[in-house]
Amino acid sequence: MSTGDKAPLLSARGISKSFAGVEVLRDVDLDLYPGEIHALLGENGAGKSTFAKIIAGVHRPTKGTLILGGQPVEVTSPIVAQKLGITLIHQEPISFPDLSVAENLVLGRQDGGPLGRVRWAEITREANRLMDLLGVRIDVTKPMRGLSIADQQMVEIARALASDSRLIIMDEPTAPLTPKEVATLFAIARRLRDEGRTIIFISHRLEEVRALCSHVTIFRDGNKVATETIDRMDDAEIIRQMIGRPLKEYRHKRTTELGDVALKVTGFTRPGTFRDISFSVRKGEIVGLGGLVGAGRTEVARAIFGIDKPSAGTVEINGKPVSINAPTDAIALGLAFVPEDRAAAGIFRTLSVEHNITAAVPGKIAPSGIISRLIERTLSSESVKKLRIRLASLRQPIGELSGGNQQKAILARWLLTDPSILILDEPTRGIDIGVKAEFYDMIGELAAQGRAILLISSELPELLALCDRVLVMSEGTLTADLPRATATQETIMTAAVPRRTEGAAA
Repeated sequence: MSTGDKAPLLSARGISKSFAGVEVLRDVDLDLYPGEIHALLGENGAGKSTFAKIIAGVHRPTKGTLILGGQPVEVTSPIVAQKLGITLIHQEPISFPDLSVAENLVLGRQDGGPLGRVRWAEITREANRLMDLLGVRIDVTKPMRGLSIADQQMVEIARALASDSRLIIMDEPTAPLTPKEVATLFAIARRLRDEGRTIIFISHRLEEVRALCSHVTIFRDGNKVATETIDRMDDAEIIRQMIGRPLKEYRHKRTTELGDVALKVTGFTRPGTFRDISFSVRKGEIVGLGGLVGAGRTEVARAIFGIDKPSAGTVEINGKPVSINAPTDAIALGLAFVPEDRAAAGIFRTLSVEHNITAAVPGKIAPSGIISRLIERTLSSESVKKLRIRLASLRQPIGELSGGNQQKAILARWLLTDPSILILDEPTRGIDIGVKAEFYDMIGELAAQGRAILLISSELPELLALCDRVLVMSEGTLTADLPRATATQETIMTAAVPRRTEGAAA
């Protein structure tokens, strides 16, 4: 797409931003044109999401100017951004969980009827219309709290459509989506582009960037280092620009012999979610759990950890039957669980990094019943250094960190419990290529220490790079147990795709 004959929709000039005196964005200049899908790439903490949030009014720049439609503007809040026709679809879905899907979709846009009465029928019709545009079947009368992460993300996208925005920012929108949902999203994005709207697309998946975007801007360490048409940069060059060095393909090499069975699950069943799940994980082994979104993988992990209660089945730890009725039981038995939904179930967003890291070890930081700030500071400081967490201060709210650094802090929290069994649910979702490599090294090191690891991932290359075996789920059942030697993207997907039941209509 040529932009030479068009005026920019949005121009950024000299945009800079500091948090707690630490500069995270420096003098960024960028032009965005109508009818363009423009990718922002960079490692976590590189500045791309901060830049996007400045455009969307979430943050205010320390200095610099935004020019929208040829006029300087001050985007002082998300409400101001919305009035200017700018919408941000957040990486982590943001909603009012106890309101219905329909209420969330029309919030702030619905005029009262006569005498200020809520026109429920009209709200429901509008919500269903938006869902139809996306090709998604969601009961709009249900509360948001009961939706999957994927469905919550689709509601966020529908809300952007509802606001008729001229600039839409998509921050990792595909992370929780199935391939079919990603295809639907891309079709909608292309339609919006063809209507003359501008889309900023933030993603760590280069194949998606190539499939959707015409231009790419790369951030590194708070600086804009390149803007180019996507067809003029190959993947190797993009990665080199992002991380400042070439990146070798990762493949986990087991350095120790596998030990005895650490975790054994037998006959696990939860009606309507999963049934008759049986598998084991040995000490030092990384076992992957693959399958499509909605296959029941997360639900099995939650049941093992005591968050949900199975109706049948047993768990053995180191050969002994155990009863896990709550997460506290699981933790006492040496289990740790890094959840998929980082924002809702992983972090305490407004608390400091140090409080988040030490949240699972009250006995360590309060040996006499009173919290020792010295012990808390020492433990969290050591964790930050060991896992190379990038932050301004240990007292910084964890919600201000990038997604990858938040995920490192969650892992640091559980490592302080010294677990023998780790359940990692989508541990690298929304994490850039460079930090992902760090996570792979950490996971491999934990296995080499003799810990048993159950790794849930929707990324097939991740399962193939890390796992000794790959279990596959489809519609609540285990359909394959693939050793590393025979596991491929094709064999995993073949086992993951639902099969017609015998006798079903052709």
